[in-house]
Amino acid sequence: MTAPLLDRLVDWDLAAATARRLSRPGPEVSREEAQQVVDELHACAAAARPHVEAITGLHAPAGDAVVLVVDRPGWVRANLETLRAMLGPVVEKLVAKRSHQPSPFVAAVGGKVTGAEAGGLLAFLSGKVLGQYDIAPGGTPRLLLVAPNVVQAEREMGVDPADFRLWVCLHEETHRVQFTAVPWLREHLLAQAHSLATDLAPDPSALLGRLEEIAHRLPDVLRGEGGSLLDLLTTPEQRERVAKVTAVMSLLEGHADVVMDEVGPSVVPTVATIRARFTERRGGANAADRLLRRLMGLESKMRQYRDGARFVRAVVDEVGMEGFNAVWTSPETLPTPHEIEDPQSWVRRVHG
Repeated sequence: MTAPLLDRLVDWDLAAATARRLSRPGPEVSREEAQQVVDELHACAAAARPHVEAITGLHAPAGDAVVLVVDRPGWVRANLETLRAMLGPVVEKLVAKRSHQPSPFVAAVGGKVTGAEAGGLLAFLSGKVLGQYDIAPGGTPRLLLVAPNVVQAEREMGVDPADFRLWVCLHEETHRVQFTAVPWLREHLLAQAHSLATDLAPDPSALLGRLEEIAHRLPDVLRGEGGSLLDLLTTPEQRERVAKVTAVMSLLEGHADVVMDEVGPSVVPTVATIRARFTERRGGANAADRLLRRLMGLESKMRQYRDGARFVRAVVDEVGMEGFNAVWTSPETLPTPHEIEDPQSWVRRVHG
């Protein structure tokens, strides 16, 4: 698999241009205000580290902490790099399965379509994401903090900016600690993602039947009664594999949510107010935004925070944080989809 073929299958320049065209401008700030936000987010990322370590009991090397404070276009560029690196091994496997490569014409047309779709999705997400730990396949993992989105969120919720910025950094720093204090986790998750993406690629022989099913079930999705587009595009067996990956993501997101709330008012004085308003904001999107979230499966992402946090709290209440940290022992100790829903079953399996 050579890079030129991958680049023909996805028009990365078009993806970037589409994202630039469709991204909404951030909140108005002066140059001085912008620099102050950048400086404070860097300071909050550093300040979050000892609190995360104290709560989680996990130890990660501080020297590995690469923190980038970015604007929306910067977040798009970073994620295009990650997407490109993620797709490389996937496309290799897909091409190896085929008896022939796509013709130049088909690849060119498909590359334009895929590039436009990727750009549109990233444009939408670039206005939503507050922070992200980018595991950067093939590169250096880094913590991304999206300054304009943090400012917009704190203004819309009317919360204390200093408290909110530290609160956001506590969540993202927890993700950094998860992946650096648990050495096998990054490669495990990347392997699962590559395998799943390869398996989810449509089989041309089954594509017509899949399209008929999508046409039949799409009205239910639009009404909120039939899952997401991902549910329409996958078989029951594939959805079972997706559920296993989702369980791990629920663990990671829920763990980070618990940590950001567990610091308490001695660290973030208005933490209770922030949590209440942030939870309300998560569920308060307008109708068009809710439809997009439903179609793309982002409502499932919201459930990951809730279900994962409930799992973490239940396990910690039962066996303490040290007992919970057995979850990081190996891939075999990660929770299953059933165990995310029933934390006691994880405790019985792992602790006897």
